[in-house]
Amino acid sequence: MKQPPHLDSSGNAYMVDVTEKKPTVRAATAVASVVCSKEILEALRNGTVPKGDVFAVARIGGISAAKRVPELLPLAHTIGVHGCEVSLDLLEDRLRIEATVRTADRTGVEMEALTAVNVAALNVIDMVKGVDRSAYISNCAIIKKSGGRSGDWSRPEPQ
Repeated sequence: MKQPPHLDSSGNAYMVDVTEKKPTVRAATAVASVVCSKEILEALRNGTVPKGDVFAVARIGGISAAKRVPELLPLAHTIGVHGCEVSLDLLEDRLRIEATVRTADRTGVEMEALTAVNVAALNVIDMVKGVDRSAYISNCAIIKKSGGRSGDWSRPEPQ
């Protein structure tokens, strides 16, 4: 049986050594949703959330988070986040968040993209919780990645 990549022969967790890998261009896109009340969706549409510009705070929070993944995930490698875009789209029943992270490095950016959408979503929750305590994060997933040894991959977006 093949050894799992983050466990040594004794079953201890360790950081995979990527020293010998060649840097390649890589990208990953993740999505998440914030489900909230019709009242909050309308306030987001009108820019009338009492705490201010929810979209700007969430976007900057997500970008900042993508660059801090090794501080949060103990086995993640420190990589150059060369690009990060976070977008927020108001849908009829939820706020959809998407983050695409790019690098030219030795390992992928899936964790950076997932962290970006989750922290962006947490910022939204923080900004609206005074009006809607029931808001929650749902359907977080990687929807595509490119580059690296495994090449390109995609899946349908979770609904």
